[in-house]
Amino acid sequence: MSQPAAVAAGAAAGQQPQGRAQAARQAGGGLGQTIAGIVRMAVFWYFAAKFFGPKRPPAEPGMLMSNLFQKGEPLDMWMYLSENEKFNDFSNEDALVWHEANIPYAVWGPTSTRTHTLTYYPSEAIKNNGSLYAHVYFARSGYPVDPTDPEYEQSSAFGRTHPVVAYLRKPKDGKKKSLLGDSSESNEQPPPKENKDSVDKDEGPVEYISYWKPNVTINLVDDFTRYPHNNVPPNVAPYLNVDPSSNNYYPTVFFNEFWLLRDKLIALNETVEELPLNLEVGPISMTKWQIFLQMEQSFQVHRSYGSMLEGEADELKRVFLEGNPYFLGLTMIVSLFHSLFDFLAFKNDIQFWNKNKSMEGLSAKSVVLNFVCQLIIFLYLLDNETSWMILGSSGIGVCIEFWKIGKAMHVEIDRSGKIPMLRFRDRESYAQNKTKEYDAIAMKYLTYVLLFLVFCFSIYSLKYEKHKSWYSWILSSLTSCVYMFGFIMMCPQLFINYKLKSVAHMPWRQMTYKFLNTIIDDLFAFVIKMPMLHRLSVFRDDVIFLIYLYQRWVYPVDKKRVNEYGFGGEDEPQAPQTLEGSDLAAASQQAGAEAEAETSTEDKKTK
Repeated sequence: MSQPAAVAAGAAAGQQPQGRAQAARQAGGGLGQTIAGIVRMAVFWYFAAKFFGPKRPPAEPGMLMSNLFQKGEPLDMWMYLSENEKFNDFSNEDALVWHEANIPYAVWGPTSTRTHTLTYYPSEAIKNNGSLYAHVYFARSGYPVDPTDPEYEQSSAFGRTHPVVAYLRKPKDGKKKSLLGDSSESNEQPPPKENKDSVDKDEGPVEYISYWKPNVTINLVDDFTRYPHNNVPPNVAPYLNVDPSSNNYYPTVFFNEFWLLRDKLIALNETVEELPLNLEVGPISMTKWQIFLQMEQSFQVHRSYGSMLEGEADELKRVFLEGNPYFLGLTMIVSLFHSLFDFLAFKNDIQFWNKNKSMEGLSAKSVVLNFVCQLIIFLYLLDNETSWMILGSSGIGVCIEFWKIGKAMHVEIDRSGKIPMLRFRDRESYAQNKTKEYDAIAMKYLTYVLLFLVFCFSIYSLKYEKHKSWYSWILSSLTSCVYMFGFIMMCPQLFINYKLKSVAHMPWRQMTYKFLNTIIDDLFAFVIKMPMLHRLSVFRDDVIFLIYLYQRWVYPVDKKRVNEYGFGGEDEPQAPQTLEGSDLAAASQQAGAEAEAETSTEDKKTK
């Protein structure tokens, strides 16, 4: 399908279910970093193969393959639809669905691109997982494509076959059901979307469903390169069709499905009576063709490494289709800065907590609460069988949050019982000041708010949403609350700052990196397709950071107070003390005693 047609179809598409892909994006940093990674890999792959590939020895002129057709040469095209993969019934008028004449080869102009729309009425075999193939043939203008025709010439005709029906795995999401036993909702089939990694773990045979491709785009590659016979580039060799009589190659026919998204496919069943089919034929440049191939290979590499889910490739293409090109370019540049700020914030986080010596002015309960939230997200991703790369990143985050607990509190192993247990004890710097009192007050009211929100959302999710089990419902409810109400976790520190009337020159460098990343997330919220609730949740941290800025402006900076990483301000220079009265006399006596001791020591050394 061409890009303009895809844009029109994409604009009319409904909102997709989020499921595991949404959870992975929320925990993995969003789709912006995936966009930058895919584009960098594809561009690097293309130019590395083009300029830094193995040097081929120059071939003799007689050993080079050339294109059998000339640039601008008129071509005739025939397209047949058949349920057989092999086709030779050229006289069947019912199978011929499209014919075009005088198409200029590898020339861009008003007559270079042709389109055609038709309605296809499927047979009973196609409705029941049958196959259908598009047989496309080209020939020099005036020449036939039927080998049985007396005027047929082998070097003047060529073609290619492509399936119009695709077979994809049945979505696993059908296992979800209403836990309250509403059969009418549980029997509904969700839209086609699945996780490749999770499907591989299914027990028993995998069920496939046939889908109709409503768009077929045929591209003739503008390629007149002279290739050595035995040294064709590996990215071109699978598509090169060589004439055995002349040892030259025919024009490359490429069925372009790069912009054909999964949600545009039509599921085939016995209720389908007619199907739309949009056809297009036109030229494509060699560079653009290679970029499409490299992007598809890059998607496959990311999926094999577990860094991309099955539906994320379509979401990435949707961003390119429906987004402003200049805005997309800005987004990719900003995503690089997002990665840099993530690294700097992480480095400062580890560095400051590693040197933390005091919890004065800090909320230790917030540290524990952050660990619980990270653990809930990790268990939720594990239950949804997210890719190992996302799980590994989330698991490292859980370990770091647990390590922070050891810096904020004393962690001991209690071996008095039959089973060793971890025991947490407040640090002296935290227990012996007002911080613990204010922290307890903040957590008291925070607990009331969180329990109320969790209870309300859990009841809503139980009644209106589907889950695999009660365990999945609990994790899903807790995770949704963490995503939507996560900003509340930062409120205890705000309350402590309010009661102490000081921000104590908190680690503003690290907070600046986090705030910049929050602004970048706000930008992605307008670029990437997501539910409105999640889009609003992206702006939650902005409110907290603005309150921090307000507190920094209102409260004086108390440099004696230790910040959240155990760093205090510079010690104020002490004024020289003046000794008067008895203090001066005592100091004189002490100085005299020290002088006598030094004299006796020197006498002993002399003797």
